[in-house]
Amino acid sequence: MRTTPAARTATPPGPAATPAPAPAPRWARLAAHTIALCALPSGLWRIAMASGVYVGYSDETLREVYDIPGWGIAYVVGLSVLAELAALSPLLLVTGRRLRLGPRALRPLAWTASVTLNLLAVWQLVVAATVESQSHLAPGTPRTVWALTFAPLLAIPPLLTAVTASYTRRHRR
Repeated sequence: MRTTPAARTATPPGPAATPAPAPAPRWARLAAHTIALCALPSGLWRIAMASGVYVGYSDETLREVYDIPGWGIAYVVGLSVLAELAALSPLLLVTGRRLRLGPRALRPLAWTASVTLNLLAVWQLVVAATVESQSHLAPGTPRTVWALTFAPLLAIPPLLTAVTASYTRRHRR
């Protein structure tokens, strides 16, 4: 049996297609990209440490505490890669592409990550303000550089919360 061109392009009867969600607002896309950039300085600092660049730790501390050179290099570089991959994941919330993981599954994951990161950030600030650091980092410039490279991480929780709220608003059903 031959079909006509009109029969091939006709929409089969069935439930109406679900409307596509609104595109992510510009601010949400910028926030998602900023999250990825916020994780970059600390990752580069860790990679510099693993590469043997002086970051404020003595050779003895690197050997005994961080096992560098040794397995500590794989750990530090792996941590940097995983942190950056995690920081890239909010881009899934602002993409216009269809994802295998639907909004019903992605929303709870995004909110769980957001709440967890906010709690961890508050906890880290409380610890930093109340407990004397057991850091082996040299005072002065190395601590300043360390603080400047890790400070952007504190912007990630509120940015992720905003991106997640935007995603939730656009995918209500």
